[in-house]
Amino acid sequence: MSEPEVAATRRRVCDLGFLRTPVRGPRGLLYRCAAEPVRAYVRKGGDEADTTGRQCLCNGSPATIGQAQRRPGGRVEPPLVTIGKDLSFLPAHSPDGAPYTAADVVRWLAPGAGAVRPA
Repeated sequence: MSEPEVAATRRRVCDLGFLRTPVRGPRGLLYRCAAEPVRAYVRKGGDEADTTGRQCLCNGSPATIGQAQRRPGGRVEPPLVTIGKDLSFLPAHSPDGAPYTAADVVRWLAPGAGAVRPA
């Protein structure tokens, strides 16, 4: 999902809803997610700008462990790779703050898989 061409092919949907935000609407309690279809998010009172670049974590996480939902037409939810909370390695990986991709991180991690990296 970090690759723009992969993210662009995924239809925006929020059908698991684990990370939705409850909000009060004119008819009562609503749930919205910035990764759901943009029109639905805005209809529920959300700001369209909040949807830019948002990806679905609820569907991506199960896909990462081989439990991807199967969609009509044979589509399969793409996996989502996360790095967790420890971001201490980032300055060493990109000391000049240059952008990098998930593939760059995998290449960086792969040679030392299982080995302890110096801080």
